[in-house]
Amino acid sequence: MKLDILKNHWLEIVFEGRNKSYGAYVLRKENGKTTIKALIIGAVLFALAISTPLLMSLLPEKQEEDIDRDIKITAVKLPPKPKEEIKKLLPPPPPPPPKVDQVKFVKPVVAKAEEVTEEPPKIVEIKEKKIGSETIKGDPDAVLTVAPVGTGPKVAQVVEEDNQIYNTAGIEVKPEFPGGMDKFYSYVGKNYRAPEEEGLKGKVYVTFVVEKDGSLTDIKVLRDIGYGTGKEAIRVLSKCPKWNPGVQNGKPVRVLYSLPITIQTAD
Repeated sequence: MKLDILKNHWLEIVFEGRNKSYGAYVLRKENGKTTIKALIIGAVLFALAISTPLLMSLLPEKQEEDIDRDIKITAVKLPPKPKEEIKKLLPPPPPPPPKVDQVKFVKPVVAKAEEVTEEPPKIVEIKEKKIGSETIKGDPDAVLTVAPVGTGPKVAQVVEEDNQIYNTAGIEVKPEFPGGMDKFYSYVGKNYRAPEEEGLKGKVYVTFVVEKDGSLTDIKVLRDIGYGTGKEAIRVLSKCPKWNPGVQNGKPVRVLYSLPITIQTAD
């Protein structure tokens, strides 16, 4: 019998007497269907790949607005503000006459008859009239006015003093010894008296605050090597001339400064 390898008859001969539930038999039997499915899926995907550019070209193009993302900052010089005219201090206008007659009130005083210079008004004279410091003829047609309410005395704004202690690393203008820091080191070297101890070697670390007036305060010894080296550093710095103070925001401020002093005596 002639076998056609394109059909599945040969599978029956190959797997005759064998376990056909085994996966190899099923795979070979359904190989034709799988191949056809693969060809169909491949053809569809190929058709989509070919037709996609054509479909995209048919869609309306979206007009993109050109956006200038380059922000340019230009300094514009504004015109000077007009100077406000200084109002001349003029005396206030005299008050209008009262609507009702006003009679001067004379305080009664016990005195002799010949010493009386001005008699108090009679009850008839002050009836339906106002009492004041002087006699004024009233105007029945006068308009009643009310004095404007004052704003009270102006209180000066209290500016808090900046007593913060700044560090030399983050300050606008660092404090400096007059003539430069080399002269300061020279001053310390000339005035510092090392102890008479053979073979003494090490560093003395000192901190101090340069005040707003340039004086040195809060002198502290962080570490010394004994034999009075720390006290001597405090003595020299306490007699130091005033510095040029540090400046922050255009104003003198307090600044913390640290100083290492190297000491080495002869062996």
